[in-house]
Amino acid sequence: MVEKKLVGKITHYFSKIGIAVVELSGDVKEGDRIKVEGATTSFEQVIESMEIENEKVELATVGQSIGLKMKDRVRLHDNVYKIMENTK
Repeated sequence: MVEKKLVGKITHYFSKIGIAVVELSGDVKEGDRIKVEGATTSFEQVIESMEIENEKVELATVGQSIGLKMKDRVRLHDNVYKIMENTK
């Protein structure tokens, strides 16, 4: 069974470079699988790298804003969920 947990919201998107700014309401780390959902957005990807103020980080926590390379276009206010595999 797969669960998803809200971990952030898109606050800005740089379309020319495919980078989204995500304001976090949960913790994320490199390797986490995320899903971006909005009115016209729906895709999954793995976090391969993220930055805070142009510094590469492996872990980001609640309240931080991170830059994430997106594989597809996202829009302002899209939700970002962490996909959690339930191994029950």
